Amino acid sequence: MAWMFLFASLLQAASAGPPDSLTAHLRSNADLGAQRDIRADWSDGVLRLSAVKAERHAWAAVPAPKEGWNLAGRATVECEVVNTGDNPAGVMLWVVGNHGWDAVLDQAVLAPKESRVFSCELRAAFPDGTPKLNPGDVKQVQVMLAEPAPGPARAGDKSCVQARLTPRITRAVSVEVRNLAARGQAPVWKRPSGRLDVPDLEDALPAPGKRVRYRLPSDEGTGIYSVLHLPEDWRPGNAYPVVVEFPGNVFFAPACYSTGFPEQCVIGHGITQGRGAICLGLPFVDRAAGRVVENGWGNADETAEHALKMVAEVCSKFGGDRENVVLTGFSRGAIACGYIGLRNDSIAALWKGFHACQHYDGDGWNGATLQGALERGVRFQGKAVFQTDNPREKFQPVMDVMNTQVTWADSGLGFHSTAMFLDDRPSTQQLRGWFWKLVSTQK
Repeated sequence: MAWMFLFASLLQAASAGPPDSLTAHLRSNADLGAQRDIRADWSDGVLRLSAVKAERHAWAAVPAPKEGWNLAGRATVECEVVNTGDNPAGVMLWVVGNHGWDAVLDQAVLAPKESRVFSCELRAAFPDGTPKLNPGDVKQVQVMLAEPAPGPARAGDKSCVQARLTPRITRAVSVEVRNLAARGQAPVWKRPSGRLDVPDLEDALPAPGKRVRYRLPSDEGTGIYSVLHLPEDWRPGNAYPVVVEFPGNVFFAPACYSTGFPEQCVIGHGITQGRGAICLGLPFVDRAAGRVVENGWGNADETAEHALKMVAEVCSKFGGDRENVVLTGFSRGAIACGYIGLRNDSIAALWKGFHACQHYDGDGWNGATLQGALERGVRFQGKAVFQTDNPREKFQPVMDVMNTQVTWADSGLGFHSTAMFLDDRPSTQQLRGWFWKLVSTQK
């Protein structure tokens, strides 16, 4: 029987074919992608990574070559990681998509000198079966380092001995990454009906259909920027509704891949499908440091002031309709609808409606208390609010003081992600209908 099992294993391996190396285009360190709080060295086919201190993970990326990787028929992306240091190392292997969907992950804690094969399932799905990733459109493989935190991986699960990962690095960690490759065969990936792709972010002048990094004149030379997406049917001289969006907080965990930057604002594109309205992704800002803030509110008053100026800019230069400006956001961005969007009377007057996904002002995160939300809520002057994946019983008191029409919807995605807005699902269709009806009525 043993020889039959061995024969079957060899046959299966042969049918899968040889692995496809994902590093054949790398020649030197200059070919690596984004790096953060890490020392990265590529030589002799091995990626050596080390970090001494980091506030929120340390990472290096292996970017796809210009022609992309041919992963549409592959099952996994794998590599071997060896902990070459003297301290335990938390390792996260991410395969990151290119157009606004989620990423897929494998993670583990390696003891000193321990090695492990990491494997990311390219056909991984959200709990409702929606694919997380288009394997034919991957922009990078990202290796993150972290530290283990004591306690079970899941709250209340004392039987789970796998350590959790904390984003900070306080002790030196180092690893080697070897044999990064696509492995296994899978049926060629087929695009789900109705799925949208978010256009690539470009450093270019605004133009119809383009999604560009945009700075106010006063922010030139700083790291503060927004993301401006004119609809593909944009024409000068016409007026367009504006979807203004705040992004989620930086969060790299099994439940979420979120950078915290405005380019992760994709709800507006999901609502408009790229036509008929302007989409504006806004940052949280720290003006003293001249940067976009990925974690927390930055300076909340400065963030509100920047939002006011950007909306005025879009309306004056690109035909944004001041009477039809709708604010939306995911997670931190959803809380920001009230916490930032109703911070004072001036900014509160901008909005015709709110859409919030998975959180809202008053849930207590980072100072957004219920009492504060109730006080801010009375400033709302819009006509309607749409809540996606938020518990009605929790936020109804805030809706009551806002004195507005409220729609509650459940996406069914079952995950902390904005992926539902790029799918043609019932809750997304309902949101689109709500938006177009809202901006077609008088304020």
